[in-house]
Amino acid sequence: MSTLRCLVRLRESLDRLPKSEQRIAEYILANSADIPGMPISELAQICGTSKTTVVRLCKSIDYSGYKELCMMLHADLSSDSADLPNEIDTNGGLNEVITRVRDNNISAIRNTVDMLDNEALVKAVDLLESCSRVDFYGVGNSGFIALDAQNKFMRIGKLSVAQTDPHLQILSASSLHIGDLAIFISYTGETEDILETLTVAKKAGAATMSITRYGPNTLADAVDVRLSVMSDEGFIRSGAMASRIGLLTVIDILFSALTTRNYSDYKPYLDRTIDAARLKKHTGHK
Repeated sequence: MSTLRCLVRLRESLDRLPKSEQRIAEYILANSADIPGMPISELAQICGTSKTTVVRLCKSIDYSGYKELCMMLHADLSSDSADLPNEIDTNGGLNEVITRVRDNNISAIRNTVDMLDNEALVKAVDLLESCSRVDFYGVGNSGFIALDAQNKFMRIGKLSVAQTDPHLQILSASSLHIGDLAIFISYTGETEDILETLTVAKKAGAATMSITRYGPNTLADAVDVRLSVMSDEGFIRSGAMASRIGLLTVIDILFSALTTRNYSDYKPYLDRTIDAARLKKHTGHK
């Protein structure tokens, strides 16, 4: 089970919750110290909703009920471990920017690792180990993550393809077969082009995996294995800054887990790519 912190779960889930649950989540975030000792009926009354809605909120962030939410929130407050991202002050100086970017990137890594499902991670590595070919699909900023993944897995001799153009994605997915793996990278999990490519890959018989933001989304709900990242972009969400760090972290974990599992098999490929890169470097400076 994920050890992802309660306050982080609430913060990350805010914009995907129904309005009634969102109201409760916002109140908890603003008054977190008061919640562990507050009866569920009182919280529901303050938020103008019902006890049933409070329980639904708890289940929306993967808790069994209000009792578990209070217990995990109390643990957050006791350990001062709620690693929430910080907004960058638009009026701050350079040192302020440096500090906030550093802290938010560290936060993205910590929170992503905290919430990784080990069982899903093992399944993901199993699929990577057994597949004949692995395709990585991403659009926009996620496309750069796909290209990075292709580069890594090519180094160990795994037939890898990365597609960032929606038209080429459809063509590539249609050439997949049973025994191949398609990995879809989309922070929101709602990118239309990616969802269209997923349909084609599944029809071709390939196994499917997603790397998306934490919580329910269309992409994650439709694949064989789902992995999640945690990052709140704040006012610079469109820059996909900290979320990129989270996505790269998952790719690095997958690559490292597969390589260490079969290191003796992959070492010759790693040595060969190192030698090839060294030769390219030398010949490129004549």
